[in-house]
Amino acid sequence: MASSNDAPASTSTAPDAQDKDLTAFDRWRKSVSWITGVGLTPEDQARRKAAKDAEAEEAMWVRCEKWKADLMKNSPAVTFMLKHLQQAGCNLTTDHIHCQPCNLTRAGGFSPEKGILLCQDGFWSKNHMEDTLVHEMVHMYDHVKFKVDWKDLRHHACSEVGGLARRRGDDLWAIG
Repeated sequence: MASSNDAPASTSTAPDAQDKDLTAFDRWRKSVSWITGVGLTPEDQARRKAAKDAEAEEAMWVRCEKWKADLMKNSPAVTFMLKHLQQAGCNLTTDHIHCQPCNLTRAGGFSPEKGILLCQDGFWSKNHMEDTLVHEMVHMYDHVKFKVDWKDLRHHACSEVGGLARRRGDDLWAIG
């Protein structure tokens, strides 16, 4: 996984070097075409889509990093888990929690080797991110405290049930 400091590369929509030779009207028309997508060649449409996708990915990464920092400082559930992870011998920092794009079927994950993954494009709200972060922190706690064997399905299932039951104080039995 990339470090939390590795922001996605930003693409610029700055005018091309050849645009300086265009009239003001043609530069305006080209700018409007770029904004709206109308009148672009297939190659320009592909370039526009790639630039917009990169801008959206960067915006999601920035939002994820901002929310992560805020939750680690101000969320009672996250600070509780940070305290208990530290007591169990795990000093979890923002460097162990990575914001990255994922497929849309997940919001996060935990790996003993890589730490916690937050899927920057998978959060509906900051509360959803908080729930996911706490859930993954429970897995980390289980790993540190109980030496979970993640290849043993019974161990894995036990951690999942614990992660669900302990998330934000929910009563698992009241859900069903």
